[in-house]
Amino acid sequence: MEFIYGFFIAPFADFAFMQRALFGSLMLSLGACPVGVFLMLRRMSLSGDAMAHAILPGAATGFLLYGLEILPMTIGGLIAGIVVALGAGAVSRFTIQREDASMAAFYLISLAIGVLMVSIRGSSVDLMHVLFGTVLALNNEALILIGGIVLITLVGLAIFWRALVAECLDPLFLRSVSRMGSPVHFIFLGLVVLNLVGGFQALGTLLSVGLMMLPAAAARFWTTRVEPMCVLSVVIGFASCVAGLLLSYHASLPSGPAIILSAGVVYFCSILFGTRGVLRARIVHHRHRTA
Repeated sequence: MEFIYGFFIAPFADFAFMQRALFGSLMLSLGACPVGVFLMLRRMSLSGDAMAHAILPGAATGFLLYGLEILPMTIGGLIAGIVVALGAGAVSRFTIQREDASMAAFYLISLAIGVLMVSIRGSSVDLMHVLFGTVLALNNEALILIGGIVLITLVGLAIFWRALVAECLDPLFLRSVSRMGSPVHFIFLGLVVLNLVGGFQALGTLLSVGLMMLPAAAARFWTTRVEPMCVLSVVIGFASCVAGLLLSYHASLPSGPAIILSAGVVYFCSILFGTRGVLRARIVHHRHRTA
């Protein structure tokens, strides 16, 4: 019992920074993981990664003007993410270019601009902070911001749930029977940007999409229904955050990468052992052949 307490509970019971890191990362999982499920079902996973990098110029602008202040960097990142999402969407709708290609173009330009802007004033430490985040340095202001984003996300998903599911299954049908097709698409992109901005505070622009996509991708190997998939992705996100923070504390590893690597371990285990994973598929195939 003493080992269990010392290994699993004491880091969170004894240190306030670990408590804030745990609370912030769990809130991020609660909002980002269900959004990741819809991104995956829409086959927009790489678009989410592109948008995560797209917030960098806005965050860099806030950094140039106010330093490592949360609110200016958040507002800047939110504006940049929305501009890139709307710009890439407009290019795909009014030109011959597909959305994934236009998103990749905007993402590459945004990433280059953001890195240059941070490098103009900041040091390599500042650049690492912006790119990889500092989940162990979350303060009350950051937690309030993340909590507000999670609340907006959950309310938005509850209101537009049926339209979001319908658009995942057949977006053309939704647009033919309802005027909600295009608005829901842009509302969803807004939720993606919001959660990436929230994740930026803890995990940086390079890793924030990891907490959004890896639990969702892992949940896909266990169920085919959207509701259980969203719940399971949140559970996997919670477990990854706890495991990553403990690994970071005991092994003196960077906390953000430890969280994402923990989610990656769950993902690979799901590939092998999930009800829709490789081993289960082989067992079912073998039974069919021997029947």
